[in-house]
Amino acid sequence: MQSGLTDVFAAERVRAIAAAHQAERGALLPILHDIQAEFGYVDPAVEPVLADALNLSTAEVHGVISFYRDFRRECAGRVTVRVCRAEACQAVGANALVEHAEASLGVEMGDTTRDGAVTLDEVFCLGNCALGPAVQVGDRLHGRVSPARFDALLGEAR
Repeated sequence: MQSGLTDVFAAERVRAIAAAHQAERGALLPILHDIQAEFGYVDPAVEPVLADALNLSTAEVHGVISFYRDFRRECAGRVTVRVCRAEACQAVGANALVEHAEASLGVEMGDTTRDGAVTLDEVFCLGNCALGPAVQVGDRLHGRVSPARFDALLGEAR
């Protein structure tokens, strides 16, 4: 689905995912998670397909997608790096770490490097408050991440 929902197969697959959840109460969120798991992101072309399948307005579907930060509008990089911006991590240097991460990668929060290797995201708690600043690289959580350690973790991930 890298090219969007331009082909009939992708639209039919989205309808099938929606149909699998249609009997559930509040089905939109699980459907969106399944779509993102299958395609890597939630293409804007999904909105009218889901609105039709779930008898919702396109605005309702768009509102849910845009409200939750977990739903991506484009494919993420091969590795996603999430930096905690919660108060406990801010108190021990998360803001400086964010500035370093953006400068080091040449992207802003929410963006992916030009080579598609790394997506940099922020999160507002990784549950590792005693070991801040906390960073998640892929599925691995790291604590007490300094700018030098950030660079080392990124080197390993790339």
